[in-house]
Amino acid sequence: MRFLVDAQLPPALARLLREHGHVAEHVTDIGPGDAPDRDLWRYALDHEAVIITKDEDFSLMFAMRGETPAVVWVRIGNTRRAALLIWFEPLIARIVELVGSGQRLIELR
Repeated sequence: MRFLVDAQLPPALARLLREHGHVAEHVTDIGPGDAPDRDLWRYALDHEAVIITKDEDFSLMFAMRGETPAVVWVRIGNTRRAALLIWFEPLIARIVELVGSGQRLIELR
């Protein structure tokens, strides 16, 4: 599966996804870290990537419907990178399963 990790999350999350056999890019791999959300949305659509974000704006864009990429909305507070990766890693298989079954908005708490 292909993932696009948004700017509020560390590049290490993209590396973790690659270690699990997925194609994963951090937004800074494809352009400036402050690229507009609409540009990232379009990139995800064009590349069939799942957006992983902490940004509520993507869930609002999702609610507007139309053509949507899958969005994984990470809703945990600020945490250290290592703790985030430990928390996220066991969820990867379930995320892939949910996206594969057609889920387009996955909220993680």
